[in-house]
Amino acid sequence: MNTFRNPILPGFYPDPSICRVGEDYYLVTSSFEYFPGVPIFHSKDLVNWRQLGHVLDRPSQLDLDGTPTSKGIYAATIRHHRGTFYMITTFVVSATGARRNFYVTAKDPAGPWSDPVWLPDAPGIDPSLFFDDDGKAYVMANRQPPAGQQYPKHMEIWLQELDVENGKLVGDKFSLWDGALKQIHAQEGPHLYKINGMYYLIIAEGGTGFTHSVTIARSETITGPYENCKMNPILTHRHLGRSYPVVNVGHADIVDTPNGEWWMVCLASRPYGGDYRNLGRETFLVPFEWEKGWPVVNPGKGIVELEMRRPELPEKRWASVPACDHFDSAELGMQWNFIRTPRGEFWSLSERPGHLRLKLKPERITDSVNPSFVGRRQQHMDFAARTVMEFTPSSKGETAGLVLLQNPDYQYRMEYGWSEEGSKLSLIQRKAGEEAVLASLPMTASKLYLKVEAIGQAYSFYYATEAEQWLPLVESADGTLLSSDVAGGFIGAYMGMYASSQGEHSSHAADFDWFEYVPL
Repeated sequence: MNTFRNPILPGFYPDPSICRVGEDYYLVTSSFEYFPGVPIFHSKDLVNWRQLGHVLDRPSQLDLDGTPTSKGIYAATIRHHRGTFYMITTFVVSATGARRNFYVTAKDPAGPWSDPVWLPDAPGIDPSLFFDDDGKAYVMANRQPPAGQQYPKHMEIWLQELDVENGKLVGDKFSLWDGALKQIHAQEGPHLYKINGMYYLIIAEGGTGFTHSVTIARSETITGPYENCKMNPILTHRHLGRSYPVVNVGHADIVDTPNGEWWMVCLASRPYGGDYRNLGRETFLVPFEWEKGWPVVNPGKGIVELEMRRPELPEKRWASVPACDHFDSAELGMQWNFIRTPRGEFWSLSERPGHLRLKLKPERITDSVNPSFVGRRQQHMDFAARTVMEFTPSSKGETAGLVLLQNPDYQYRMEYGWSEEGSKLSLIQRKAGEEAVLASLPMTASKLYLKVEAIGQAYSFYYATEAEQWLPLVESADGTLLSSDVAGGFIGAYMGMYASSQGEHSSHAADFDWFEYVPL
């Protein structure tokens, strides 16, 4: 049987949204405090995806200064209407601050995308766009019911017309879905569709953790009333137990193919080494069929599987991202991100051609700042990542190296730094904000090779002063602290290159010749 493997986007790619334009499919995911924001992908067969870039790739579009971890850009929706692409999302300013909804537009999904059109009277999170047959546009998102919440996280889904010409909401807000009807919490992630003359509303319920689910309702008119599907939830894994290999399935968007197939993209996670999800929430693909006007997901099974039948579409593979980035290009590869909006000229690919130069900034990666860090997602349970660095620490606080992190308070730092006793290479474990030096040894080398290998939740760190002459620094360190189950939040583990002068001024830099990431 012709099959594919889930997830279609491994690693931290949550809250997928999809649209089709002819025979082309476009998909976006949330990005939280990482910059650039909202990665965008393109596919011809729904299985093989290539990244086109990021929707929010300019500071004028995305100011993440001071944004706490797991805040920033929440779930995004992508839609296409009359030659224009639209991406709408929420910027969560802080843990208790405003939720600010906005959208951007582009003629080419690869960009450039416009600066944000803010919708100040659009409450809640996870906004979506819908364009009706009569040309009218609508925005929907969640909010607390105007009459008040009847239980914790009780939300409703609202709808309001959007004046696209002037970029503002007009008319009344309508309540489409009130969680009081079913006593399920955290109603969010709405998407609206018109299929065979009926309006279908898909939402996420139950929170984005173990009890996550996909539910659906329908109506003959866009403002309702909406009929609840008696088969709800149409997709969840909460009944399968925490040891099932795919958990917290939910937050779906749907698309049809030119030959009449229907598919759903959703988020889910793959726990390993116990109830730990270092890879974060990933993007999965699952088929569904219509029966008596309602969708039946993966008929006969009703769940998302790691191996599934392929769509009946011609296979189209793209050139894969090289395992080793030699930093020979004029721009950083699309797999790389900064933490928050990059401020200052702290990185360069041109000052020393063929190298990524990271200048030492006073900012630390343990604070909610923009540190001198360039990183990428962990995408596999078993992997090896290595780099070579040229750096000579020479004064107090100067350090550079390889970092694996979940957030500012949960991370491993393999640092080459300066101390009063001289330069040394250390592995520092940071857990719940408390640091422990797991290993430290005197080191005098202008060039250092650094490597981490993970087999499940055992992360081993190695170093070398000559190519391929690896020596252990620490083996089998506990990787579970890189999971959101230990660290909290909504993101997956990252790794990358880091340099800091730790509160002091420094004119020095660390040069990285290459960075390699390979699954094992």
